[in-house]
Amino acid sequence: MSRSRYTRRLPAAAVAAGLALALSACGGEAADTAASPASGAAVDQLDPNADLSKQSLTVTVWDGYTPKELPQEIKSKLKFDLKVTLHDTNEIAMAKLTSGADTGIDVAFVSGQYAQALNEAGLLEPLHPELIPNLANLYPEAKELAYDKGNTFSVPYTWGTTGICYREDLVKTKPASWNDILDPPAEAKKKVTMMTTERWLALPAIKALGYSVNTRSDEELAKVKEKLLAAKPNLLAYDDTTFGDRLKSGEAVMVEAWDGWCPTSEKNIKFVVPKEGSDLWVDTMVILKSSKNKEAAHAFINHILDPKVHGWAASNILYKVPNKAAMDIVDADLKAQNTPLQMSPADLLQGESIIDLGEDSAKFTRLATEVAAKQ
Repeated sequence: MSRSRYTRRLPAAAVAAGLALALSACGGEAADTAASPASGAAVDQLDPNADLSKQSLTVTVWDGYTPKELPQEIKSKLKFDLKVTLHDTNEIAMAKLTSGADTGIDVAFVSGQYAQALNEAGLLEPLHPELIPNLANLYPEAKELAYDKGNTFSVPYTWGTTGICYREDLVKTKPASWNDILDPPAEAKKKVTMMTTERWLALPAIKALGYSVNTRSDEELAKVKEKLLAAKPNLLAYDDTTFGDRLKSGEAVMVEAWDGWCPTSEKNIKFVVPKEGSDLWVDTMVILKSSKNKEAAHAFINHILDPKVHGWAASNILYKVPNKAAMDIVDADLKAQNTPLQMSPADLLQGESIIDLGEDSAKFTRLATEVAAKQ
């Protein structure tokens, strides 16, 4: 079993101009909260009996996030050609999808807040549930996601939370608070890492201060910045990708981590969600309004939701999937070795869903830039 190293959730700041153009083209403005498809927007009539062999599909996804044999499997089972293109980050995917150019992309894998932004820009096809019967495999909680309640324009693919990953043999006391990362005990100083991705760089300080992960308050963000700057001298590094390796070697003893990337199958490495709470992140599948292959797109998503197909993600990249039938068949020994896989939907929903903040996202960009620049 291998796990690809990719950074999934980078800031949207670099694509703001492209998204603004898309919003302008459809006569709208970014909404403050999750939105349903625009009222009055035309919804394509799809043919449930369409000959899928006359269609083809182009999907953009993170490298290693779906099985390499998926194109052959789709051709064999659904009778149409599948082309898989890759994006390293949400940022790159959004740049493609909001450029106004004809990319030919039919289905995109993006994180929830980015799906929300695309929908608010009028770029997504509302889902046709009758063409995705495997939606029935999802947990009921998967319909309660703040950026898209009821799954009207997106289908969740993976979900998880953020916490502290640590070496229990190298810390005197089990970490229980985000303050254990921000102001570590003496034995952990200069042996702690935090993330660089904007919303996750801010997360420990936001939660330690009792604020919302979706705060827009300048006053609150100023206090977050102050706390992050105070923490900086105690850090080993900012690290979004190699923190697990640093833990294994003992170079780090505590790190901020996405749950699936905490290598809890290794001896003495544990994961905990701090007492102040954390986030709920979701990666989704969406269908582009510009797609000329919408029946094939729905058939593709339905195929992904097959328990054996969807379960691949939990078994190979160690992220939980919001598919009860898929999680039920994940190997019991794998779950036992990787404690984050044991988290229930109810556990995850204790976290606060990250939503798109529109123009206010720039506040987090500025915060991250200022914290990184401070010597």
